[in-house]
Amino acid sequence: MPEMRHIALHGDDVAYRLSGEGETLLLVHGMAGSSATWRAVLPQLALRYRVLAPDLPGHGDSAKPRGDYSLGAFAAWLRDLLHELEIERVTVVGQSLGGGVAMQFSYQHPELCERLVLIGSGGLGPDVNWTLRLLAAPGSEFLLPLMAPAAIRDAGNKVRSWLAAIGVQSVRGDEMWHAYSSLSDPDTRQAFLRTLRAVVDHRGQAVSALSRLYLNAGLPTQLIWGDSDGIIPVSHGYAAHEAMPGSRLAVLAGIGHYPHLEDPAAVVGIIDDFVSTTPARR
Repeated sequence: MPEMRHIALHGDDVAYRLSGEGETLLLVHGMAGSSATWRAVLPQLALRYRVLAPDLPGHGDSAKPRGDYSLGAFAAWLRDLLHELEIERVTVVGQSLGGGVAMQFSYQHPELCERLVLIGSGGLGPDVNWTLRLLAAPGSEFLLPLMAPAAIRDAGNKVRSWLAAIGVQSVRGDEMWHAYSSLSDPDTRQAFLRTLRAVVDHRGQAVSALSRLYLNAGLPTQLIWGDSDGIIPVSHGYAAHEAMPGSRLAVLAGIGHYPHLEDPAAVVGIIDDFVSTTPARR
């Protein structure tokens, strides 16, 4: 993985990774994640492309201000970051929440978006894991400090180290642990709740792009899903594919919510084939 870089944007610190040369891929991570989620695919993609992977506001090493964590705010933030880094156009790749941000970015700033890749994307239907519905409910801000204390984080990290030493690992479990353990930090926890409640309530995902997908009729789009996704069901991928004539859909057998970690070679191959064979929108 390339080293983390930092830049000031609107007075706030932004952490990001940038590597490679060629067409630019903008990688947008999911909720409670960070640019580290791309660790299995970024080095390979950077062999052929310039790859930018930021930590979204409130996530990872970026600043966690008290502010707007809506999809529109994230999309505007990405626009400003690209402007600051003097990057004119990108193929945007979004996973989970990052897929919703990527779609919002493509609507708000079509002049910057050449192609769209959605991996287990949010924002395509109401269904979502019950845990996220529970955490979006009023009062969860009082429960989260009890559910994710620093002591449990530290103990869990030790157990994970012991298991890794004897060869017991799960990339899916590791990613879920990283998301959970990040909530032991109060500022990250507050940003997480603001982000979650902007898109999820007790009934499920409250924001859906299905009725607006026609607006991107001319945007080359690749959908990637795991058929065992327990957080956002693969049925959302099929529905989006049907609603977007000309889009591509790749469903990976036995893969869950993190295809880029669970089968990175397949994801790199799909993205590379899509970008190399699909002309950019102009």
